[in-house]
Amino acid sequence: MVEGLPASGVPAAEVLAEVRRLRAADRPTHGGQLFAYVYDPAVPGLDELAHSAYALSAQVNGLDPTAFPSLLAMENALVGAAASVLGGGPGSSAPEVVGSVTGGGTESLMLAVKTARDARADVGAPRLVVPVTAHAAFAKAAHYLGVALDLVPVSPKTLRPDPADVAAAIGSSTVLVACSAPSYAHGVVDPVAAIAEIAAAAGVRCHVDACFGGWTLPYLRRLGVEVPPFDFSVPGVTSISVDLHKYAYTPKGVSVLLHRDAGLRRAQYFAFAEWPGYTMVNPVISSTRSGGPIAGAFATLRHIGDAGYLELARTTLAAVRGLAEEVAGVDGLRLLAEPEATVVCFTSEDPALDLFVLVDELTVRGWHTQPQMAYGDLPSSVHLTVTAAVAPRVADFGVDLRAAVVAARAAGPVRLPAELLALAGALTPEQLTPELVAGMAAGLGVGGAGGSAGDSAAAEDGAVSSAPLPERTAMINTLLNAAPVRLRERLLVEFLSLLQRPSY
Repeated sequence: MVEGLPASGVPAAEVLAEVRRLRAADRPTHGGQLFAYVYDPAVPGLDELAHSAYALSAQVNGLDPTAFPSLLAMENALVGAAASVLGGGPGSSAPEVVGSVTGGGTESLMLAVKTARDARADVGAPRLVVPVTAHAAFAKAAHYLGVALDLVPVSPKTLRPDPADVAAAIGSSTVLVACSAPSYAHGVVDPVAAIAEIAAAAGVRCHVDACFGGWTLPYLRRLGVEVPPFDFSVPGVTSISVDLHKYAYTPKGVSVLLHRDAGLRRAQYFAFAEWPGYTMVNPVISSTRSGGPIAGAFATLRHIGDAGYLELARTTLAAVRGLAEEVAGVDGLRLLAEPEATVVCFTSEDPALDLFVLVDELTVRGWHTQPQMAYGDLPSSVHLTVTAAVAPRVADFGVDLRAAVVAARAAGPVRLPAELLALAGALTPEQLTPELVAGMAAGLGVGGAGGSAGDSAAAEDGAVSSAPLPERTAMINTLLNAAPVRLRERLLVEFLSLLQRPSY
């Protein structure tokens, strides 16, 4: 276990060595073998540049731009860059686009919902309309902000919503309609133009969640890829979010929320003067914000430049097409959609080829993919977020994928114990006691022995001491896939709670 506060200070070199040892257990952030969470352009020297810029502004506080004008200048530059990439700015059909830098896509989406809600003070019970494939951050925003969520189904064939279904979901209390460009799970672009037109006709704002693809789709279009209209060139689009820490390849913690004009953004701000301290005014959720991520992002965009991003998109496109060919060439696997952006998503059509076992077999071969549970008519699948760093490894992945398929077929599908399967089908979230969850976790290899004295004491009370998940997680994923959605959510909350224990 790791001690946070030693009795005496530890020398800097030893502390850094400890951090390196801890990092050794993490998934690899470079090398093109991690298909989720991090984005690697494989640009020599970029990490060092971004880290240096980050360090120069790490102590700068974004709370007050008048005290730190450097941060204001860099934020405005990032917003201007995002606006120009996404069809806004001087000379465009949306010349008055404004925006704010946030800490990530979830914050950008929450602020988009908050802004739309607060702009409609006449609506007592506001509602948000999104496709079921919209990012889960919309559900989080609705939960935090007291907005009802109206989910629109998607076609199991196209993975897109029917605009007519979106129109039917809009009512007098709808404050925002949102769509994706592209959806995270499957990488397909929603019919943005049709949805935005419907929203505009109803007098409702339309937000495009381009957190995932907003920085790549415009470059892919320049490379000849048929990208449907989705940005500010679409008249009814009122706001767009784009994460720079994804395909702009900046350090983590930088997203941009754009509005078509300043009037649409006004309700995003929070100001409060009714107390004896300083008047608080914030454009985003956080008050104090480190300037480090923003400076790192500024340095990254300046260093790569427009031409550099075009070449990175070209490299990524080749990797996407190569991976899709490798997957399509394996008997029993099927692409859920022909790749439109930077995602390859596939499923298994062979009952003898368990998708979750396949994920484990890829993991032990060094490939870290993202399993996705079944939902309604949509089957369980494997998600690959593809970055430029993957391009040199496509052939290697193909070899290992075929070997993993052979091994997965030999191992056979996961068979949950009958009593566990019965529990998953019969339990309600309210029936999950700490003892029951601890027993299930122990049986699945979540947590385990080897903790501190505090962990041991907790274990005597029926809890499980914190420890990493097992390398093979097919049984866990199979259980989660079998559980009803609300039970799955509660199980994951309880499992995570078991892992997040203080170390003393």
